[in-house]
Amino acid sequence: MLANLFKFTAVILLSIVGFLGSSNAYSVEAPDFKLQGPQKQINLKDYRGQIVYIDFWASWCQPCRKSFAWMNKMQSLYGEEGFTIIAINLDEDTAKADKFLKKIPANFDIAYDPRGRTAQSYSVKAMPSSYLINKRGEVVHANRGFRGNDEDKLETKIRGLIRQSTVASR
Repeated sequence: MLANLFKFTAVILLSIVGFLGSSNAYSVEAPDFKLQGPQKQINLKDYRGQIVYIDFWASWCQPCRKSFAWMNKMQSLYGEEGFTIIAINLDEDTAKADKFLKKIPANFDIAYDPRGRTAQSYSVKAMPSSYLINKRGEVVHANRGFRGNDEDKLETKIRGLIRQSTVASR
């Protein structure tokens, strides 16, 4: 009994360490959130059954500018296959986010988190930080920062989740 408790505790600790410090694959339930966006309120639970890419960004973040072009492309390519993007802005002043979005429009959902509570629940450590969530609502990948070589790696993971869900639904 004590050995089983130890194994269970070790698995939980490894999951937490993986969630906080790694960009490798893991599977832990995505922290839920309900945030206001420019058009509507965004509630993560409403996206259950979809593959979700959550991106934390700020108006001052230079790599975020590049990630927005890529996210627009991914939403266009895979949106009809059950993939959606939620970009969560962390600026304290939402007017800064709106100014950014006028220059670099998004064809995906935007939410505001000016107090950073959702970012804390996801242990965001860099800008941008993104989390890929499967249809069951589990975080299966985290990515900190956004570099050119991230694009192919992330798209491969997205396609893999789409392929898995297509096979599972047959």
